[in-house]
Amino acid sequence: MHKLLIQLGLRFDDPHEERSFVRSFTLDDLGHTQAAMVLGAFVYCSFSAMDWILSPDAWAVATALRLAVAILALLPATLLLTRPEARPFAERIYLVYCVVPGCVLSVIYVFLRPSFDHGAAGLIVVILFVSTLLPLRVPLFALFAVLTWTCFALFETIATHENPGLVLVNNAEIGAAYALSLYGVGAREFRARRQFRTTGELQVEKERSEATLAELRAAQAQLVQAEKLAALGQLVAGVAHEINTPIGLALTTSTAFDHDLAQLRRSVASGQIRRSDLTQSVDRLSEGAGLVFANLTRAADLVHNFKQVAVDQATEDRRRFELRSWLAELMSTLDPILRRKGHEVRLACPDGLHLDSYPGALAQVVSNLALNAVIHAFPEGRPGTLHIDVTRLGDTQIRMTMRDDGRGIPRENRQRIFDPFFTTGRDKGSTGLGLHIVYNLVVSTLRGQIAIESEEGVGTGVTIDLPVTVA
Repeated sequence: MHKLLIQLGLRFDDPHEERSFVRSFTLDDLGHTQAAMVLGAFVYCSFSAMDWILSPDAWAVATALRLAVAILALLPATLLLTRPEARPFAERIYLVYCVVPGCVLSVIYVFLRPSFDHGAAGLIVVILFVSTLLPLRVPLFALFAVLTWTCFALFETIATHENPGLVLVNNAEIGAAYALSLYGVGAREFRARRQFRTTGELQVEKERSEATLAELRAAQAQLVQAEKLAALGQLVAGVAHEINTPIGLALTTSTAFDHDLAQLRRSVASGQIRRSDLTQSVDRLSEGAGLVFANLTRAADLVHNFKQVAVDQATEDRRRFELRSWLAELMSTLDPILRRKGHEVRLACPDGLHLDSYPGALAQVVSNLALNAVIHAFPEGRPGTLHIDVTRLGDTQIRMTMRDDGRGIPRENRQRIFDPFFTTGRDKGSTGLGLHIVYNLVVSTLRGQIAIESEEGVGTGVTIDLPVTVA
């Protein structure tokens, strides 16, 4: 029997899957099912009006039996399903709910006149109710059919008939009702099983997709972090190279200090120092002190600016800052990289323009765009100019434009320029995430908009519109 049901699509091979389906099929719409059960009890009792029309003398007995079925079986079965501990037995409760009124109906027809001559109609109503409003599976519906039809046929044999030929007609009608309802119940269960399996497969696929998406997001986050660290590493290398010069000059000057001081000390010790020698030594020491001070100040400024940029990019905190001075600090950290390749930066920004935003994200945007221009815009060895222009757009927005006079972007690449992992410089170590990070930071973090225009042989311009205060 199980194998036949499996072949018909009315049973699952996996017992766990079968139990899950039965639980879902019988309980998922429990509220509506209980409402239907209350309605069924009401309709069952309301048919006592038909009993009065058929047989007024037996109406009291028929009504008592109907009320007894409703009070002792139908309503308690409905209430029993409200208890969580009874829900695993829901199908058995449904079966009792169906079989009891179906069998008692045959007892009622024994008392009525003309008895079973009109019995088929009442039982067919019960069959239709069970097959359409209760979540019975095919095996249990078949059991309901066998029990109620057997009871009907048994009591029909002891009843009197005004027209004996109606016995065949009644059973033919009831049999047809059972057959049609069995087909309907089977089709409903078959569709429910297909939907259950499809839903399960979709859920598994959804979980697999979510896990894959989580892995991809984690990988992307790692790549983005690596890209940030790579950009910061280039800044570190450039600043370190730039600091070497002032510190080297300061070290050389301090070494000369030692020589001049030793010579001055010997002259003083000999007691033969001349005024001109003393004046010359003091001038040299004063000049050297000035050089040491100037070079160490230059190194300190570079370290301070780099520290501020690095802290901003590392913390990603929101704060209020003056844009012109902040851009000057940022470009001073990029200046070693740009100047080493012969590039020039021209900054135009009004004074007193304050932003309440995320300087770390903005620093990442400007740094990535500048470094992207260094790598892609200018052929190796060709110097260029990077223009950074900032203007106001009313009281709530600013526009930052970064333009270079490089070789431009080919037309076929312009639509893909912000796509992740798209790069034309993979042979140079580019990951293709620089401009993708720029786009995400501008749109998601800075709540702005970004657009790019380019013409081959002329250069590229990136326009960024940003709110003065991030919402």
